[in-house]
Amino acid sequence: MKNRIHIFITSMVLLFLVGCKSAQTVVSSGEVANLSTKNIIKNHYRNALNFKTIRGKLKVNFDDGNMKDNFTLSLRMEKDKAIWISAKLSFVKIYMTPTEVKFYSKLDNTYFVGDFKLISRFIGTELDFEKVQNLLIGDALFNLKNEKFDSEVIDNTYALIPKKDFELFKRLFFLDAFHFKVKKQQLAQTAEQRLLTIAYPTYQEITGQIFPKNVEITAKEINKTTTIQVEYRKVTFNEKVRFPFKIPNGYTEIKI
Repeated sequence: MKNRIHIFITSMVLLFLVGCKSAQTVVSSGEVANLSTKNIIKNHYRNALNFKTIRGKLKVNFDDGNMKDNFTLSLRMEKDKAIWISAKLSFVKIYMTPTEVKFYSKLDNTYFVGDFKLISRFIGTELDFEKVQNLLIGDALFNLKNEKFDSEVIDNTYALIPKKDFELFKRLFFLDAFHFKVKKQQLAQTAEQRLLTIAYPTYQEITGQIFPKNVEITAKEINKTTTIQVEYRKVTFNEKVRFPFKIPNGYTEIKI
């Protein structure tokens, strides 16, 4: 059961971005401009996703070295209010709000009701609804405007290095030099030998906005590497969406 929960939480929380089969891939071109750190960060937020709701489907490939799996998921989001994810036939369903995380599994008749502490434990850093939402739409996990950074150009990206980082883990942010969306962000816990890399290899333009086309997640621990790849498929924006969620009767609550 624990492994199943780990797979579910890791996959659901880290990987739900949106895409569209008919969208055009965005390709960076030209020389990288010599911009100040302040302007780099300003451009990142200037190009932030503007949406009210998102509805989409995506294909996920999972590999933790011991087990491989692939599955298709449905995603619905309402900005700053709700994230809803459902597997085929609602075998597994998750619902997140700024104050609560809930999910149930028909595979073993279990459910969980709690907060972001469980997710944070698996990822290795404290998360809240806003951080999860930012990650899902290709924005920086942390608010870059609240800190001071050094910057440099590395492989046609703007690398942002915190001048003063957190005590328990280190962070790096790489922004695309063309549209300033996140190209890669890393969280490292050196004492625990853990490294989480969230990479966005390519982006695409949909209805005039820039969205991730693919995402690759690599979580490295001692003697273990987990990789998750996502292919973004059908998506619609700003439609009216519902978030049906009801824990079936007779299910056993998971106590963490």
